Amino acid sequence: MEKSADYLPKMGKSGEVDLEGFTELYGADPLYHWMGLDSPLMFAAHKAAGGMTSIYRQLGIGAERLFRQILRDELELAAEQVVWSYEVLPDVDMASKRDAVKPRILSLDGRVEFEDVDDPTARNRLEEWVDEQRGRLNISVPLKGAVFEVRQGYKSADSKRQNADLANAAQALGHGYLPVLTIMSTQINEIVRARYTTGNWCVLMGEVGSEDASHSTFDFLREVVGYDLVQFFERNTARLRSGTEEILKALLEAK
Repeated sequence: MEKSADYLPKMGKSGEVDLEGFTELYGADPLYHWMGLDSPLMFAAHKAAGGMTSIYRQLGIGAERLFRQILRDELELAAEQVVWSYEVLPDVDMASKRDAVKPRILSLDGRVEFEDVDDPTARNRLEEWVDEQRGRLNISVPLKGAVFEVRQGYKSADSKRQNADLANAAQALGHGYLPVLTIMSTQINEIVRARYTTGNWCVLMGEVGSEDASHSTFDFLREVVGYDLVQFFERNTARLRSGTEEILKALLEAK
């Protein structure tokens, strides 16, 4: 997340714009100058708005990498064993040459396949957990593992993203994997959550204290994978909060 502290808006340009560039750009615009929009405070507002998006994006990237590393460390998996992707052909019209169509490669953020887990106790925990979710979601096909889409939160109701995720779920099931939407926070649109569950996604949330590995990301990691992520965050809360505070201060400065 630290790179978010250096965020600068582009203001419709190809490159980033600092305070001097912003003042020059907006100061040269008659309307914006008359209305006082060339103020350093307006620059700070633009920087804060874009910086907020950057913070959430970097948090999501960090959550994805952390989750994948936990799978590797706790289940003793290689880097290539915890990733999963598949090819899909784009929609084309009949006049297009089939040979000219290139497949797109789509990927999810994590994977665990039963046969890759050498420890029999850990493998048994995973098999039992996947089988429980399979029954809960009324999935009839046999499963050989799970694939994970990791998000820091999911407040958007973007139908394009939802449709893509539902297509991912169908592909995952077709390849024998339980699709798991892994949210690290408790922030999700409830209508979206219901749609994903209906679409055969197992949805895990960043809930603490529920003691339910079928619904809590942290309980799943502790009880099934074997790592207590809650304790990690609680040990490092002061340091993490301090770092975020410095990032926010940098973003809110009019410079």
